[in-house]
Amino acid sequence: MKIDDNFFMKLAIDEAWKYQLMTYPNPAVGCVVVKDGEILSIEAHKEVGMPHAEVNALKAAYLKKHPNDILKAKTSSHDIHDYLIKNHKGFFEDCTIYVTLEPCNHIGKTPACANLLKEIKPKRVVVAHEDINKEAKGGIETLKSSNIDVSLGCMKKEAYDLLYPFIKWTNGTFIFYKMAQTLNGCIDGSISSNTAKAYVHTLRDKIDLMLIGGNTVRTDKPTLDARYIAGQAPNIMIYTKNKVFDNNIPLFKIPNRDVIISDDLFKLLDYKFIMVEGTYNLMDKLKEKIDYIVLLVSPKIRKGVNALNDIDMDFEIVHENYIGEEKIIYLKRKG
Repeated sequence: MKIDDNFFMKLAIDEAWKYQLMTYPNPAVGCVVVKDGEILSIEAHKEVGMPHAEVNALKAAYLKKHPNDILKAKTSSHDIHDYLIKNHKGFFEDCTIYVTLEPCNHIGKTPACANLLKEIKPKRVVVAHEDINKEAKGGIETLKSSNIDVSLGCMKKEAYDLLYPFIKWTNGTFIFYKMAQTLNGCIDGSISSNTAKAYVHTLRDKIDLMLIGGNTVRTDKPTLDARYIAGQAPNIMIYTKNKVFDNNIPLFKIPNRDVIISDDLFKLLDYKFIMVEGTYNLMDKLKEKIDYIVLLVSPKIRKGVNALNDIDMDFEIVHENYIGEEKIIYLKRKG
């Protein structure tokens, strides 16, 4: 492994984290294209059905040197694949491609990235983590069979942390707990900026189910939709022993939504991708089931309910990013 590989792979991993959880049911993947030591592109897969990270990165790299090329007008994976295969003219032969996940080797909603790379023949492809999807794996072998130099395992631990939600929802259920707090740990009232709210609503648009506590529903009378992005309101499970609610609470008024009222957490196993919103009481009930905490920290100090609690849980920070002025912290449960 060359000394610069970690530097370029870190750029790919950081780019992919910008779209973590938003690519469901696909994994978040990042890609960097380097030509003669120059970074031509840093791209990621952004949404299911849209071009994969490698396709976005190859298109951006080509356009950096050919800014007026007709490729600029092509947006679908199939069109970009076809155009690059027919018109690359050896452009990528001295390039190194860094990708956080093994290029897919099957044709699904998009063509196989491994086949595209095989045709354009980059000098080298550096892969952080092999694909765990039996249907999609095999891209490394495809590249090697075309005499492309392939390196596997660069920053594999960091790539695994990026891939972890995909691994969980592919094999069962992935549950993440979204919390917003101020610098001094206040967790009630209006905390988040509009930018952060739009991010949360984007997540709501992707999930299979949102879980919320009954007391929060009665107190806050929430809507729990995705209106900030004009997205799909998620189905809701209200965790409570008291099944009686005021039907005028806005969340019950959303059309085409299923609302489950139950204290049976085994119902969560019927879903793949679950978001939890609530306070420490609900977190305590779920502490053996939470895979991630997504913590939005607002740069404010406010009065209100603070972070004092009796919960004893251990997490590791796997990534930090910013959503506007607020920090978002991804924490993975240890053990």
